[in-house]
Amino acid sequence: MNISKDILALKEDVTAWRRLFHQHPQTAFEEVYAHDFIVEKLKEWRIAYTDGWATTGIVATIQGNETSAGKTIGLRADMDALDMTEENDLPWCSSFNGKMHGCGHDGHMAMLLGTAKYLNEHRDFNGTVHLIFQPGEEGGNGAEVMVKEGLFDQYPCDAIFGLHNWHTPFGTMATRPGSIMAAAQSFEIDIEGEGTHAAFPHCSIDPVLVASHIVLALQSIVSRNIDPLEPAVVTVANINAGTGAHNVISEKATLNGTFRTLSNDRIPFLNEKIELIAQKTAQSFGAKATYKAHPFLLATVNTEKETDLAAKAASAILGEENVTTDITPVMGAEDFSFMLKEVPGAYVTLGQGIEGDTKNPHSRGCHHPKYDFNDDLIPIGIAYFVEVVKQALTTKESL
Repeated sequence: MNISKDILALKEDVTAWRRLFHQHPQTAFEEVYAHDFIVEKLKEWRIAYTDGWATTGIVATIQGNETSAGKTIGLRADMDALDMTEENDLPWCSSFNGKMHGCGHDGHMAMLLGTAKYLNEHRDFNGTVHLIFQPGEEGGNGAEVMVKEGLFDQYPCDAIFGLHNWHTPFGTMATRPGSIMAAAQSFEIDIEGEGTHAAFPHCSIDPVLVASHIVLALQSIVSRNIDPLEPAVVTVANINAGTGAHNVISEKATLNGTFRTLSNDRIPFLNEKIELIAQKTAQSFGAKATYKAHPFLLATVNTEKETDLAAKAASAILGEENVTTDITPVMGAEDFSFMLKEVPGAYVTLGQGIEGDTKNPHSRGCHHPKYDFNDDLIPIGIAYFVEVVKQALTTKESL
């Protein structure tokens, strides 16, 4: 790996920050501890910033020794934790019951803060860097909130870059031009039937039976309406019905789940199809179904030029043999998509897993109760961000 001594020297401090973030997890728009810690450091280093973005978000700005190129890029890290209970036994485990940094946002914040410290001391670039600490990625659409609040009006960017740790082998990077993560939307279907005693099913309109038929019918949407070569998935995750008694047919049932697609154009179609199937299936049984669509996430779409730049930056750190630019898209979703909708950019994954040790906390997938961010990734993440800055803001022709 090609990482400068000055960046390697940051590891101990940045690791300590990461572990403090991990010990103090807070969920969407409540990331007060992280906000206060980051602001304290920015003030200490005399880095200009504004806060209050999406409640707890922060944007710090560092200018190079030259700005004649007139170019500006954004670097983004997410801040929030998850509503889940940690099952690790580590000195830096979560001190908040039912809250956990189970996705590595503690590491993302720490790496971007380390990047801020390094860039503040090494301004050998031509242009401006905005470091964006974004709250509410886990279901809060914090990126969308910041964009709607005027993020790119106040801080115009020629390109923006984000990263995420991944359970792939340590020291690897993966990305791709085009859709790298899916659009996603959660939904809820409320079914109203007619309840009665289980001994008299002919007197009922059984919402459980109706729900079962809806679940089966929803599986036809992808298989019979979408090209088999176009990834999409509809998942019913929960069916809630009944009183708990074994001899009562309830009056109501509720289904909820998500749909996912790599094409933003498919979002209206999938909404319409799910609602139509739910309503018509329920109607055929004499029941009523009400469809509720929750706020959606766009597909995360990388632009080709910025993806190429990101790959070159990663190759300079990790070697070309450890960088993949044709990763298979993931059907998970990421609200960085709202920033990429407004500004060209690239989202990459950095491998932190330990090969041959699937039970190692660093090899666990995100959102696993035994997951933990790999602190050895910290110098790589900082070096990657710094190299992106150098690649993008070295000359007038960059970007």
